[in-house]
Amino acid sequence: MRNAIKLSIILVLVIAQGQFAKAQYVIKEADVQYELFNYIKAIELYTSAYQKKKTTHAAERLAESYRLTRDYKQAESWYAILVTMEGSKPDAVLKYAESLRHNAKYLEAKIQFNKYADLDKATTAAQRSLWSASCDSAVKWMQNPRSVTIKNEQGLNSAQSDWGAVKYESGLIFTSDRTNKSAEAKANTNRPFLKFDGSKLPDRNTYGWTGNGYLRLYQKNGDSVSLFPINPGTNYHIGSPSFTADGNEFFFTLTRIPDHIERKKGEPSTINIELYSSEKVDGKWAKPNAFRYNAVNSYSVGDPLISGDGKTLYFVSNMPGGKGGTDIYKSTRNSDSTWTDAVNLAEYNSIGNERTPMIDADNNFYFSSDGFAGMGGLDIFKAEGNLIQNMGYPINAADDDFAFSLSSKNEGYLSSNRAGGQGSDDIYSFVEKLVVSFKLEGKVFDKQTNEPLANAIVSLTKQDGNTLKTSTTDDGSFKFNLDEESDYAIEAGKTNYRTAAGEPLTTKGLTESTTLKRDMFLEAIVIGKAIKLENIYYDFDKSDIRPDAAVELDKLVTIMKENPTIWIELGSHTDSRGNDQYNQWLSQSRANSAVQYIIDRGVDKSRISAKGYGESMLVNNCSNGVKCSAADHQLNRRTEFIITKQ
Repeated sequence: MRNAIKLSIILVLVIAQGQFAKAQYVIKEADVQYELFNYIKAIELYTSAYQKKKTTHAAERLAESYRLTRDYKQAESWYAILVTMEGSKPDAVLKYAESLRHNAKYLEAKIQFNKYADLDKATTAAQRSLWSASCDSAVKWMQNPRSVTIKNEQGLNSAQSDWGAVKYESGLIFTSDRTNKSAEAKANTNRPFLKFDGSKLPDRNTYGWTGNGYLRLYQKNGDSVSLFPINPGTNYHIGSPSFTADGNEFFFTLTRIPDHIERKKGEPSTINIELYSSEKVDGKWAKPNAFRYNAVNSYSVGDPLISGDGKTLYFVSNMPGGKGGTDIYKSTRNSDSTWTDAVNLAEYNSIGNERTPMIDADNNFYFSSDGFAGMGGLDIFKAEGNLIQNMGYPINAADDDFAFSLSSKNEGYLSSNRAGGQGSDDIYSFVEKLVVSFKLEGKVFDKQTNEPLANAIVSLTKQDGNTLKTSTTDDGSFKFNLDEESDYAIEAGKTNYRTAAGEPLTTKGLTESTTLKRDMFLEAIVIGKAIKLENIYYDFDKSDIRPDAAVELDKLVTIMKENPTIWIELGSHTDSRGNDQYNQWLSQSRANSAVQYIIDRGVDKSRISAKGYGESMLVNNCSNGVKCSAADHQLNRRTEFIITKQ
């Protein structure tokens, strides 16, 4: 017996060491992908490693990878885990705050910003004040939105990133990294290009950072979308166009591989973006010309705005001497077509990043920035003289809002990666409304206690894909303005609660001003608490999913999709009748079948695991040899799930 125990201990140790070694191998592979900016692949590998061994390193890299790919729901979840782990850095608290802010959880974000400011003594009073003011202002803007209708331009948008729509002739030009077979075919040449890690060539068709293709310029005329007809001389990113009023010249941003690359030993090389221009000659766009301030090995130059007469060029750069990350500059064209020294537009620049400048017909200046009081990420600002104003909600949201343009005084386009879009960045049109006729009001409650929930986030999604958000007041109240003849879906969520959808609503057929009512009830998340799935029955001695069981499992699929950050363990239990070992096998088989059913309906397999408990966790005293009724035995034949991560 002693030898048997010793052997079992050795076997357990060998298995544990093997799992640790496997986790270490996966971590190394993940690190390689992470250092090459291949974050999509890195996420897959770090998730696998974390499930084998919960390390601070894996959690940190998962949080960072999700942040860098702008999946802020997942980033928030991982930073929430990371900040509680031994060895996590103060910077994790800052990024946790930023992720909360991106998810419109402003009051929670404010707490974390202040926590970080306490941890990092280098944080200035001005910075702490800016964070607090931004969070407080964002809540007010969301609870008192501007009368603006935002529409997702589905005819322009894809499942990837689409942004920067500008008027050109009778159509629109925009930037996208959608899959394009024509662009891929042109990229498959034998021309040499940079080996980013010194050994592996970067994919010509897929940008590892996002997992999508490279950015290209597209044109939309009527219902047709096609590549914009220019040969930029690069296989990589092309975007952000600006045209002169006559349409005969335009400026744009691109990335190219230079003849000489400055390398740092042991580090991947980074290529900065540059500005180029092209003129129309005999109806075709000529070979692009490089802008004076391009410095591909030193800094980036992008986001061009050329004045209608072609004499003034505004652009964005992180060149030395600026106020922050990227600043807005201006240069004018001389009579000999050379460009004057760049002037930093200090009145519009901050210690943050300024992007995508625009000027309207009344000479008002618009730009995006993350350096002034805002809702999160890049916000759109309007400058009238020296007065800089945030354009409020819903022009701005909790994510990045940029590339603002006007097609008339009260209409135009903007780009955003706000929730509810078709892809990463989407193009939205907006119209300022003069009269609001329809409204939605309601409250959010705790499902168990019926107490109102303050600071819950309520999302209202119009059928065209646009989503508006607001936070509940101290008494759990929320409100929205509604458009006429429109269908809506609504959901509510709060930290430590499961997100839940409410009954859909519509303004179709309403002929008088109306206020619709919807109350929402949220269920608290308790990690490790078993939640029973009703009516999960199996035929005798079988593990197939019956139709009546499928109905209940579909409810769990819905929960998983409404709550994309949670992981669960699905457990199957038997009663005590029959052989113990067989019951264990049968319960595992049934759990496996239920999990596979859920995976087959689009839930990532890394988020759900199967566990057969056999008769080891009876809910009553009906164990082996105890006489019980059929009903008592039935109580033990159950399927439950527990949330293991939120």
